[in-house]
Amino acid sequence: MHNFDFVKPASVAEAVKALSADGAQALSGGQTLMPTMKQRLAAPTMLVSLTGIAEMKGVKVDGRTLTIGAATTHATVAKEAAAYPALANLAGGIGDPAVRNRGTIGGSLANNDPSACYPSAVLASGATVVTSKREIAADDYFQGMFSTALEEGEFITAVRFPIPDRAAYAKFDQPASRFALAGAFVARFAGGVRVAITGASEGGVFRWAEAEAALSSNYSADAIKGLSLDPSGMIGDLHGTQAYRANLARVMVQRAVAAS
Repeated sequence: MHNFDFVKPASVAEAVKALSADGAQALSGGQTLMPTMKQRLAAPTMLVSLTGIAEMKGVKVDGRTLTIGAATTHATVAKEAAAYPALANLAGGIGDPAVRNRGTIGGSLANNDPSACYPSAVLASGATVVTSKREIAADDYFQGMFSTALEEGEFITAVRFPIPDRAAYAKFDQPASRFALAGAFVARFAGGVRVAITGASEGGVFRWAEAEAALSSNYSADAIKGLSLDPSGMIGDLHGTQAYRANLARVMVQRAVAAS
């Protein structure tokens, strides 16, 4: 690991100023960034910790909207997001206790790992990603594997989730990492159903429009039986072929619907 400076701002404004420096990198839970730095695949000259910013922590409910500060840990979401049980259950299934007590929702979304759990919840919920500069709709935020709409120096401060009428998350995880080989978050609102798939596609999290249409007409696991995802573009590796992941994603949607 290379030498670097470390600062811990107490406010969003201080963090914005610190991140304007050349070579500065935002640090949240550090569950991805620190291992990357140890392998010398990243070498920021300054780490700007976001964990000391009180306004970026905590879970709040206002009517049918749940707002989570970006520096809130997975463990806290699992414990305090009771107003949105599907999201709380998702958070409680991330990694292991060490990861859940260090990793944050903002860090996960900023990294946008193609097998991470939170992106599916954000996309299926039609959530709003609030940053140090603006607000970004979920449909505009995710732009491919490890790619987001965040600009240089911009960081997530909070995420606002509309609370659906029914929702659930189902994933088939890789036993060692507990990342999803395929995961599906299904959310039913008065205006229709949103379905987001994670872990399966080379392009990262995505909405499955065909499943959304089927479930909006008939919200049952049976509505998915005749559907299939195109395996081209799916991840194929030692854990499963492209066709395997395409089928697994469909099965996860059925399980999520049945559990919601």
